[in-house]
Amino acid sequence: MMLFRKIRTKLVSLNKFKSYFIYALGEILLIVVGILIAWKINTLNDIKKNRIVELKIYKSLSQELDTNLIVLDSAIIGYSNSIQKLQNTLNYLGVQPNELTHEAKELIVSIDYRKTTVRNEAINSINVTNKFEFIQSDSLKQLIAAYPNELDSFDNEQAKIENIITSRLKPIIEKHISLIDILPQNSYNYRRVKNFGKQSNYSDLLDSREYQNSVIARLLHTKEQLTIAKNLRQKTKTITIKLNKELSQP
Repeated sequence: MMLFRKIRTKLVSLNKFKSYFIYALGEILLIVVGILIAWKINTLNDIKKNRIVELKIYKSLSQELDTNLIVLDSAIIGYSNSIQKLQNTLNYLGVQPNELTHEAKELIVSIDYRKTTVRNEAINSINVTNKFEFIQSDSLKQLIAAYPNELDSFDNEQAKIENIITSRLKPIIEKHISLIDILPQNSYNYRRVKNFGKQSNYSDLLDSREYQNSVIARLLHTKEQLTIAKNLRQKTKTITIKLNKELSQP
């Protein structure tokens, strides 16, 4: 700066105003170029920092969705098996109790259900914080923004099935079926309750409209849940593919 000042002073003292004007213009241009270079460097540094944050977001989300794919694969198999069992249960309507095998009775009173937990920590963190701003891909943004609604549909349908089992199916089964059936067959300790306790009535259970409706309702909602699970898996896989593509880019 001292050098520039001396040059300006010398030009003024020699009355070389035209040269001074050209020099001053060049000095201004040099300053502008310097500012633009500094701005460009800062911009590149910001882009680099944002990319690092973006990749961290993608990695965390990718790990979560990979887990969900495994969980959903297992759930889809479970729902398919449940549908088959429920359809088989309905085939016993009208069958006489003496024609029911031990396996058939177990199937009729089965209320086994395993809740499926799909992870959503990373996806929710993106949607409710400023992390969303670091995602550059518009298509990926749309998929991530819509994913929580897919999770809600899955959880809501699952809650309906759980409610059918606990509030409708379980009470009607307990009304007609005695837990005596699951006691050890040759145990002296339970001999009296086996001889004088209230016995199970599979005929009344199968004839019960409430039982039939409960089984059918569970069947229909399980079919719906299977469809939702398959759709959710497809959406999860789509996001995973896009994330892996982003993570593979330099």
